[in-house]
Amino acid sequence: MSIIRVGDTPAARLRPHWNWCVGTERMAVALQKEYLDHLKMVKEAIGFRYIRGHGLLHDDTGVCREYEVDGEKRLFFNFIYIDRIFDSFLDLGIRPFVELSFMPSALASGDQTVFYWKGNVTPPKDYGKWRELIRAVVSHFVDRYGLDEVKQWFFEVWNEPNLTVFWKDADKAEYFKLYRVTAEAVKAVHPDLKVGGPAICGGADHWIRDFLDFCHRERVPLDFVTRHAYTAKDPNTWTPDVVYQELYEPAYMLDELRTVRAMIDETPYRGLPFYITEFNTSYNPLNPVHDTALNAAYLARILSEAGDYAEAISYWTFSDVFEEMDVPKAQFHGGFGLVALNGIPKPTFHLFVFFGRLGEEVLYRDERVIVTRRPDGSLALVAWNLVMERGEGFDTVLQLDVPAPGNDLFVQRETVDEDHGNPWKVWRELGRPRFPSKSQVERLKKASVPLFRSERRTAAGGRLRLDLVLTKNEVTLVEIVPVRDETATYIGLDDRKIPSYG
Repeated sequence: MSIIRVGDTPAARLRPHWNWCVGTERMAVALQKEYLDHLKMVKEAIGFRYIRGHGLLHDDTGVCREYEVDGEKRLFFNFIYIDRIFDSFLDLGIRPFVELSFMPSALASGDQTVFYWKGNVTPPKDYGKWRELIRAVVSHFVDRYGLDEVKQWFFEVWNEPNLTVFWKDADKAEYFKLYRVTAEAVKAVHPDLKVGGPAICGGADHWIRDFLDFCHRERVPLDFVTRHAYTAKDPNTWTPDVVYQELYEPAYMLDELRTVRAMIDETPYRGLPFYITEFNTSYNPLNPVHDTALNAAYLARILSEAGDYAEAISYWTFSDVFEEMDVPKAQFHGGFGLVALNGIPKPTFHLFVFFGRLGEEVLYRDERVIVTRRPDGSLALVAWNLVMERGEGFDTVLQLDVPAPGNDLFVQRETVDEDHGNPWKVWRELGRPRFPSKSQVERLKKASVPLFRSERRTAAGGRLRLDLVLTKNEVTLVEIVPVRDETATYIGLDDRKIPSYG
């Protein structure tokens, strides 16, 4: 195996695109305590800046109601719950990436719904009333939080309208009408507010081309483009409790992002911000892959390279407090979350934490490792060993020759893999308890901590050789910092006098 020699000159700068935004279950679930506990946990550990989820206008937030007064139907807008929810976000230092969906029953033209909680996915029966709702909601945000704050938010129109399950008949012309009315209503509140779409899922990128043509031709406001990205293959294998899918290679998603970026840049909207407002491996919240070490190793390359094509990517989602397919029925159930129920971090949680400790200067990057330098001169790298094959073994060795940030060095390594930082493994060993006892929860929390290793090293000729053995589906963070040795300042210090250390 050849040694990778890492140069001293930065090849690129690393934007924190992976923690810019994160997904969430529908807005009303943010009223639950465990949800807020998990959000605080990921904000503190990973530092997400924005949060996006469905159902802002769904009936369970109570935003839009219709009453009959003296034979006349009138709309009433109620912001009690949504104020409570958005206050909670902002108090944690995380801003809303506002998805304007789904249709309040008072305005719906039909009864088609999606999910356990029955989000209505039909167009408005009266676009004038829909415009009135959007203006009222956005105006309220400006009144409550101030224009300077809300100008930093993003307003996205609907969710995956290219799918019949999310938009009646996947009617493109009707979505374009909805987008125009919504975007103009947002801009009517203030022209500097940001609005975009079409928030499609993969496999329908012709929608983006047609959407851009429509906005340009009709002079409809557009400040950014959004899309979703998943890599699970169809068909699904359904069981009463879980869903299984095979996965494409990670390059599949990166190729999609590259294609869409080029598509945007071939239009008059060249350089327009492009956001992936949902991404993960599987798009199904009952797929056990989300709970595994493989999920972390798989997404490592995505986190490393997606910023080459998109301004930001939003992991779907931060928490397993999530009810699209009914209330969760087990501790681990294949949920999207970085954090499992009972506040237990999954391996993918640690992947995001590891990337958050990288530096801004990229010294080297390939499909297995990214090496960076921080402003203080210390080095940080993340390496991974994705194994899609079933079975045991598959260890690999990664050999790196890196520029040393000093002569006397402290090398720290933190690891998640099949045996470390992997509470799903321990849960299976415990017999897969659906509703674990408090003592079982404590065991799972202990199992969720990455393996920590450290050593003292001396550079040779300004370089340091690293031989990293990576186990199956391992993601490892290595930090290399100079040592300021103060041993000589201790009077009478002699570790040889300690029993066992002579």
